[in-house]
Amino acid sequence: MSLFVKFNLILVLVFSVALVPAGYISYNLLRSNARAQVIQNARILMETAMATRSYTNRQIKPLLADRLAEVFLPQSVPAYSATEIFNYLRETHPEYTYKEATLNPTNPRDRTVDWEADVVNAFRADLKLKEIIGERDGPLGRSLYLGRPIQITDAGCLSCHTTPEETPAAVVKAYGTTGGYGWKLNEIIGAQIVAVPMSIPISMADQAFKTLLGSLLGVFAFTLVFLNVLLYAVVIRPIKRLSRMADQVSTGDLDIPEVAVRGKDEIAVLASSFNRMRISLVKALKMLGDE
Repeated sequence: MSLFVKFNLILVLVFSVALVPAGYISYNLLRSNARAQVIQNARILMETAMATRSYTNRQIKPLLADRLAEVFLPQSVPAYSATEIFNYLRETHPEYTYKEATLNPTNPRDRTVDWEADVVNAFRADLKLKEIIGERDGPLGRSLYLGRPIQITDAGCLSCHTTPEETPAAVVKAYGTTGGYGWKLNEIIGAQIVAVPMSIPISMADQAFKTLLGSLLGVFAFTLVFLNVLLYAVVIRPIKRLSRMADQVSTGDLDIPEVAVRGKDEIAVLASSFNRMRISLVKALKMLGDE
């Protein structure tokens, strides 16, 4: 095996060994950044829901105060408004969801499903827990969900959620007497849950990884070609010239010119040594011939 081939094999081996950890770290970093971006989007959507609730409670509900004395208007309920806003969003982006999942809701559409109940119960089990982030597979692909607890901190909210007898007749007429009652102050009754798709950010991360990997391979290929050119010019060609001249000397051809010596590197030292050896050999042969 030639020195040229050995050098290339060593370079390929070193690059391959370095590429594995570099690729692994880059892949996980890009995936982690994509997930962080999804979480940030989920938090923005959650804050949007909170802003909608605040707007409804502070500006819409006071405007409807006179009518609310006569008839129940669900549009005056902050949770209803936030859910409706997101329902409009889902008309064009069905992969985004928002739900005020409740164990015992007034509105049946807010009732928790199995995995949502697990989130709510986690908040009920640990009152210090303020946020839960997880991933799950859904009909539209994998999504990341972010949940925050819904806790009754305003005694005024209990006016519609104690017993059917104490609840305004308009509310009972709209939703019946089976759900949304028996709530208590400071009780966690549900969770706001936002779900954001992960497919697009993850696919972008995967595409970025492929681009990075392709770029590394391209840079390596260019570097390998460039190093091969330098290796041939600086090392291989001088060594081949010395080898060819050594063969000529070994067959008795002593009239070959001296090897040109340039620089002070190892190749130049080898060439100088060869020149001295050839001169010494010529002198030795002349001395033998004179005898």
